Amino acid sequence: MNVTAKSPSNIAIVKYWGKHGNQLPNNPSVSFTLSRCFTETSVTFEHNNSDKYELSFLFDGKESPKFQEKIEKYLVENQQYFGFLKGLDLKIESYNSFPHSSGIASSASSMSALVLCLMKIERIVNQDVTPINLQKASFLSRLASGSAARSVYPVMVLWGATPSVSTSSDEYAVPLADMVAPVFQTYHDSIMIVSNKEKSVSSRVGHSLMNGHPLAEQRYVTARHNTEQLLRVLHDGDVDEFIKIAEAEALQLHEMMATSTPSYRLMEPNTIKIIDLVKRYRQETGTKVCFTLDAGPNVHVLYPDTCEQAVKQFIKDELLQYCHEYKWIDDKVLINNM
Repeated sequence: MNVTAKSPSNIAIVKYWGKHGNQLPNNPSVSFTLSRCFTETSVTFEHNNSDKYELSFLFDGKESPKFQEKIEKYLVENQQYFGFLKGLDLKIESYNSFPHSSGIASSASSMSALVLCLMKIERIVNQDVTPINLQKASFLSRLASGSAARSVYPVMVLWGATPSVSTSSDEYAVPLADMVAPVFQTYHDSIMIVSNKEKSVSSRVGHSLMNGHPLAEQRYVTARHNTEQLLRVLHDGDVDEFIKIAEAEALQLHEMMATSTPSYRLMEPNTIKIIDLVKRYRQETGTKVCFTLDAGPNVHVLYPDTCEQAVKQFIKDELLQYCHEYKWIDDKVLINNM
């Protein structure tokens, strides 16, 4: 039998950086869910007449031992949730709609897509006809990759306990669509591909370097404050305040990297050039455009529908010259689940 699932990537506005326990965040985070950057995963499974499971993994039709090892480790460490896999052979095939190392959180989309497939298998094995529980999907995705907890819901998502949202939790993410003003549901994310190289420091290592970081506790205080502020901003439709929070969070994320021990830098000279041009363009034209960064050099240019045409012309005229091979990804917020 075969099951298939698609899951989108996401881009955090308030950043999650630093964790404890079993993939629990040291501060809450808020993200946009993307619509055109996604992973599609298919799992073919059959009984093998044993009490064990076997798996193989292909990415874009090719073996990927590193990612297969990650999946196997995840299933072993969380075997209490996956007892239904005993006696099954699993052939997992996956592909991304976006290029590897393009500034998109591929672990978020890939691991949440895998979890959704496994939950579909569980329903078949148990002859369960009820819809997939997305809170459980978020919980299981978090155990595989923290940011994957946010990829199971559309529009905007909160992960991490915060006072103003009673349903929020460190264990799983919650959807914010009903709390978000219409303007933020029209947002675009144009991703400037500054570099296509693999990051010199992985996010896993980056999170670990927050342990003992001299500025960590203040960072967590700031992130909690920014989360509460952003939730009000999203509800009120305050684009100007959104811009301030988004850009401050992006820069502080990279400041944490620069001040860790050992210190490191993921931004490149063209990252800075694009940031400066976006800020100058906004100041000169009043256009409601801003930037954010993930844990890498590529720049996410954010803007609402109302200025789409102008910003895309600005991107073509001024920003693409600083992108690797003039590459960029044109994406926008996902409104409905895939």
